[in-house]
Amino acid sequence: VWDYFHFGKDIAERGGMNPKMFNSFIDGTKSGIEMTAVCNATGLTPQPNGLNFPPCSVYELADVLKPQSAGGTVSHAGTTEVIASLHRDGTPVENDLMMGTYVVIEADNDYVRHCFEEYRMLPDKTFHYAALYRPTHMIGLELGISVASIACRNEPTGAPTGWRSDVVATAKRDLKAGEVLDGEGGYCVWGKQMPADMSQEISGLPLGLAHNVKLKRA
Repeated sequence: VWDYFHFGKDIAERGGMNPKMFNSFIDGTKSGIEMTAVCNATGLTPQPNGLNFPPCSVYELADVLKPQSAGGTVSHAGTTEVIASLHRDGTPVENDLMMGTYVVIEADNDYVRHCFEEYRMLPDKTFHYAALYRPTHMIGLELGISVASIACRNEPTGAPTGWRSDVVATAKRDLKAGEVLDGEGGYCVWGKQMPADMSQEISGLPLGLAHNVKLKRA
């Protein structure tokens, strides 16, 4: 697992890192969980096919991650997507955003479009869209902000406002009846983001319930 990250086994063991958890970062599960939390808290809606993980550098964000109707790759505006740091052939993406976060925004008037250019943001070729990004995501170190916000201000930094997105356990391989699912980051399933109504329609098993349960039928 550690070969996929920018640190080796020694650093991972020193930090007490959980290889199963980090495997869930690689197989797309953690991305699905995080983007589902974003959708359910903000009103964004997932793409019909979930996350597609397009390879993308920080300088391509606005061009790649705008709606398909505008020449991009995402199904619609107001959705979530996570980008890959490797091309489909396994070669690395230059100027990747492996450990960072981003948002793509759309200008609704000419003044904002001009600002995209004048403020040296990262616009697409039309200047209708632009990207903001942070190169790092501090993970656990940022948790204290949420704790302090609730304790001191009674204000959450994020809370669900509706059920728009779900994370459904999806087989990584052909599974046999009687196998015991090993949950997030395991060998059996990964978590796929999908619209909540689609999850209900197919009676999908929520990823959070896919640990230590026996498969009834193949």
